[in-house]
Amino acid sequence: MTVSDPLPGLVGFATALREAGLPAGPQRVQAYLDAVERVDLTDTGQLYWAGRLTLCADPDDLPRYDDAFTQWFAAAPPGATPAVVHRRQQARVAALAEESARAGESGTESDDLRVAATDVEVLRQRDLAELTAAERRHLRELLAVLRPEMPTRRSLRQHPARRGALDPDRTLRAMLAGGGEPVRLARRRAADRPRRVVLLLDVSGSMSPYADALLRFAHVVVRRSPSDVEVFTLGTRLTRVSRQLRQRDPERAMLAAGEAVADFAGGTRLGETLRVFLDRWGQRGLARRAVVTIFSDGWERGDPSLLGEQLARMRRLAHAVFWVNPHAGHDGYAPVQSGIAAALPHIDRLLAGHSLATLERLLVEIRDA
Repeated sequence: MTVSDPLPGLVGFATALREAGLPAGPQRVQAYLDAVERVDLTDTGQLYWAGRLTLCADPDDLPRYDDAFTQWFAAAPPGATPAVVHRRQQARVAALAEESARAGESGTESDDLRVAATDVEVLRQRDLAELTAAERRHLRELLAVLRPEMPTRRSLRQHPARRGALDPDRTLRAMLAGGGEPVRLARRRAADRPRRVVLLLDVSGSMSPYADALLRFAHVVVRRSPSDVEVFTLGTRLTRVSRQLRQRDPERAMLAAGEAVADFAGGTRLGETLRVFLDRWGQRGLARRAVVTIFSDGWERGDPSLLGEQLARMRRLAHAVFWVNPHAGHDGYAPVQSGIAAALPHIDRLLAGHSLATLERLLVEIRDA
């Protein structure tokens, strides 16, 4: 496969593996990129083993990996047996390979597949507002391989389990079925269920350099658990974009969200918009016991005391409240903006959100909340 830049090809290969059913999550993709940095990618055998040792988690994955490798790189796996996979999976992998090939028809060098993991790491650390057009395209591909883990909470319902408290009803029924003899004690325990996540994105003028990347990040989180994630934009008004971001295709989702949000790059009235959110949605249940994350630089045109009051309400309702500020990751940053100063007493954590790496750390914070 010949492309002008190797990163889309390698990330596309990971996407093809997920379509084929392999658990090629972001950690495995990063390990794969670390491995290919140390091999000669013009050698099919080395390329094959770099992916097989990092992207396969189970012996059952090997036939599907071999088939995807053959379809994507147009090369037979060294010493591999013919793969047996579903025809629909084969067709999907082939279509992805053809799409990537069409995207790279302008390239001419045969050694362009050589890529260093350090390049990806540099992109992960870059400020989202400073990316070039090409880097933004690469960022979209890296966002696509994220697999967020949702926070959980203990369910009130009890489910059968091997360990846990005694289940007297099931034990009694088993005794009656066995003629009165207590053959086996049945047990039960409370199961975990996903905890709701609410993302509030500031789309005012000062946040416009980050708006596209943050909406795409929100799309990834929504697609992971559509029924448990809600997304709103904050500006001069409040706009709910959860339904638009539930679309599978990210470009269609971005287009639909852009049409729904009428105050992109406008002013900022965080206190007013948060009050609308709490009055209409949060107080009625959307924010109750949820993990609420606010993305904003803290520039407030309205009354900062109103923002503090609404965040105090939010904190009483929510399980956790995070504030993500793109400027918090820069050297010398101090939380002196009026909005941030009013928010600090009522939030659990102030986090950076200026790069892909900080957004990945945010996912860990949300999961562990």
